[in-house]
Amino acid sequence: MRLVAILMLLGLPLSGMAEEVSPGKGAVIRTLDKINGMVEDIELANREAVEIGRIKVTLGECRFPVGNPAGDAYAFLTVTEEGRDSPVFIGWMIASSPALSAMDHPRYDVWVLRCITE
Repeated sequence: MRLVAILMLLGLPLSGMAEEVSPGKGAVIRTLDKINGMVEDIELANREAVEIGRIKVTLGECRFPVGNPAGDAYAFLTVTEEGRDSPVFIGWMIASSPALSAMDHPRYDVWVLRCITE
């Protein structure tokens, strides 16, 4: 599964055929505050940011294979935290494999659910 995700991110062919990728207009992300158990689904447009407690999540862009926009969506996220100079997370998250590129934070979890396609 990890190889498929890496090939997809690099735009390389899967099973001998390249899968057509389309940009989304944004993404739906899910956040979890591990302290109080609050779960929230948030819609973000590309290049939009939202503050959740002490973190700020910025969506660079969301992309999806034309044949499977929900399950194989992937989004470029930057997560920063108050009082820290460097980002907590910066990179691509894949909806179908959230553990592949997970954010490691003691209080918050963030993951991608799907791209906004319309």
